Amino acid sequence: MTAAAILSPLDHAAHKTRKPSPLDLDTLWDMEERFWTSGADNARATTADYAVMIFPYPPGIIQGDQIWHGLKRRTGWRSVAMAERRATQCGDIVILSYRASAEKADVPIYEAFCASTYLNDAGSWLRTSHQQTPAV
Repeated sequence: MTAAAILSPLDHAAHKTRKPSPLDLDTLWDMEERFWTSGADNARATTADYAVMIFPYPPGIIQGDQIWHGLKRRTGWRSVAMAERRATQCGDIVILSYRASAEKADVPIYEAFCASTYLNDAGSWLRTSHQQTPAV
């Protein structure tokens, strides 16, 4: 391998992150809110087939069809507030991170630190991962 073929670690694509466009941010934050409040059918329509999700145990780490069996009980929040919002984009991938405060009838308010990863494929965003860590 020649010296010219060796890239500096600073040339790596991961160092070329940026903030997503305002239009993409509006779209993605809206998708993320609906992920919490619009039920399992909406969540499934905006999530990749083999996405990975990490929730407090149980269910823990789930992927693909396992997600939809577990989410039937975990969706349908009446409201969610997302604070401490952050977003970064590298190529066609955007990562959203935030602190969620969600509520629904007969359940204590749920507080969690969350992150979701979205992939833009031909102009359409799909969630490829979602993670929640309880904020206790």
